[in-house]
Amino acid sequence: MSYTAFLILILIVAIALILIVMVQNPKGGGLSSSFGGGGAQSLGGVQNTNNFLDRTTWTLAIAMFALILLANFAIPRDGDNNFKLDNTLDGIETTTPVDTTTPSTNDSIK
Repeated sequence: MSYTAFLILILIVAIALILIVMVQNPKGGGLSSSFGGGGAQSLGGVQNTNNFLDRTTWTLAIAMFALILLANFAIPRDGDNNFKLDNTLDGIETTTPVDTTTPSTNDSIK
């Protein structure tokens, strides 16, 4: 049950990370340029928006990394779905192939 919760949290963080990265523009555009202009500059809006988007990106990336590591420990290990390698060949009949390239001893006597 906890593994499913981790998967849901990972999906939520991944979607949020995608949205935050798509809002950013590497050349100064994106959401931060929408608040540009004289009024926003005096309030520090562009710089604060860039800092917020940058910190949010790093926080979500670290959270996703941690959730993925924690989900590894939550994988159910003892169950009926595990493969048992020692029992995989049970019930398989093994035979040796017949070599048909060499003539039998009865054919060479004729």
